[in-house]
Amino acid sequence: MDFEFTPEEERFYQEVREFLGKVVTEGLVKENEANVGWGPYTWEFVRKIGERGWVAPAMPKEYGGMGASHIQRFIIHDELLYHRAIPPTMLCGAGIVAPTLMLYGSEEQKREFIPRIARGEIEIALGYTEPQAGSDLANVDIRAVEDGGDFVMNGQKVFNTGCHYAQYVWLLAKTDPGAVKKHRGLSLFIVDLKTRGITVRPLWTMDGERTNEVFYDDVRVPKKNLVGEKNRGFYYITTALAFERNFPIGFLRRNFEELVAYCKETKRNGEPLCKDPLVRQNLAQLKVEVEVGHLLACRVAWLADKEIIPEWQAPMIKAFGTELMHRIGNAGIQILGLYGQLSRDSKWAPLKGRMEYLYRHASRRMISAGTNDIMRNVIATRGLGLPR
Repeated sequence: MDFEFTPEEERFYQEVREFLGKVVTEGLVKENEANVGWGPYTWEFVRKIGERGWVAPAMPKEYGGMGASHIQRFIIHDELLYHRAIPPTMLCGAGIVAPTLMLYGSEEQKREFIPRIARGEIEIALGYTEPQAGSDLANVDIRAVEDGGDFVMNGQKVFNTGCHYAQYVWLLAKTDPGAVKKHRGLSLFIVDLKTRGITVRPLWTMDGERTNEVFYDDVRVPKKNLVGEKNRGFYYITTALAFERNFPIGFLRRNFEELVAYCKETKRNGEPLCKDPLVRQNLAQLKVEVEVGHLLACRVAWLADKEIIPEWQAPMIKAFGTELMHRIGNAGIQILGLYGQLSRDSKWAPLKGRMEYLYRHASRRMISAGTNDIMRNVIATRGLGLPR
């Protein structure tokens, strides 16, 4: 079986790699690794790649994309992650909102939002989780009540990463409290974060990333911002989640390569670390898993090119990728010894403290965007056809 890219795709890979090697600056990397959201370096960079059509490459040219294949989109995102230009939790507008709007949005919504996303002018944050609704999204309780030409929203969201720098939020709300089945009473909206009545407060995760709790008090949202049909939002979200859980592992590959290089260059007791059989065995196992993760991600892109929504294949990447992240971080800390526990702000931290960060980041990522237990349930029911 041939797992290689086509010659054209390989040339495109090289084009992306060479371009990012020239334009990704130390300031951009530091800003993104600070995990506080998009700053001036990131906005400048996103607009720069937007000029090339690389923010939302799979979108049609008429909407600001380049009409690229999903494989090409995967190549761009994988290299963005490899170069530490964009953290994996970013580009929600391009990676989640735009492709879902192409399927379910009105023509007016497509024209209003997708070109601006593709040009790098706006970002759209996710507004799913609530205090009582995490993995069980059907349990959201924020209310959206029709009033004239608007919906009036009241309620609270939590862990809404991006709401402090994005211009809009992709929000799931309850529009039919009397629905017999909860998921049949939910609708999806695009909400302008500058609207009166919205309050954004920071929440800090264990890996130092800023996320937010967001309060909605009599927030008026025009009916034209309802995505698709009323009370069909949960079904649109399942598609959006499949796009969200597509998990290129470029940044894991980069961290693994740097760990291998460290083991080749660093001596302990007069011998390079890579001479230790336990270190070699650990690294060899991780190399196999990095390749598996890469192939799983490529397969999801291939399925998308076949117009197949990866409902259970994307959760495979999410579960495998975040657990691989944890294994790389754990292996790195063990190999580096006590210094491996030092964080990025210590001048003594080897590999700039990235192994310690990876370990903490993985612990959080295995929970966010749907816990890995939920991912396994999706794989079991939708992929294997097992009973609930």
